[in-house]
Amino acid sequence: MEFQCIDDCSQCCVEREYYPSKKFGKIGVLILPEEKERIEKLAIKNGIKITILPRIGISEKKDSYPTKILAYQLMGSEKNGNTCPFLDTQSGKKSPHGGFPCKIYNERPLACTAYPLIESDPITLDEKCKFCKECGTADKNLNSEIEALLKIKEKMVPDVGHIWRYATNVGEIEDQEIMESGWILEN
Repeated sequence: MEFQCIDDCSQCCVEREYYPSKKFGKIGVLILPEEKERIEKLAIKNGIKITILPRIGISEKKDSYPTKILAYQLMGSEKNGNTCPFLDTQSGKKSPHGGFPCKIYNERPLACTAYPLIESDPITLDEKCKFCKECGTADKNLNSEIEALLKIKEKMVPDVGHIWRYATNVGEIEDQEIMESGWILEN
């Protein structure tokens, strides 16, 4: 079955999740270092205020903060971390499948291109995707998604020993006392 967005769905651009746990807060869209400047320029060009935070860093020593950023994250525009700032929820325009359109669709980050594929072994479809819930599986029409995910995975191979994850302290009000902010050593 071919993958295609479900009519009137923009769920993947709206809902953000806590990852890897609530302690870390909600994550934003993964942005590779080589994409960061381009995304910032697209925000200026479109008159959009964005927040990009670190996401994954590496260090040689356990007792020092990351010396290299492997990935950043584009945070949602809502206080609770939801809704991509590039999602056009205001104009009344619709995407070809009837959802909200993306203002930078042809220049979107690799992580957006890769969706609904998620990194696992083997690569799988995101169970939270409305298409995946309603239609089960897709085994056709995912070439660009696979290519994008493989490019991301290639960049996520650390060249030193210690991996750090950035806690965003972004989420629902009731989770504020659980969430942390700043770098947390993973290994």
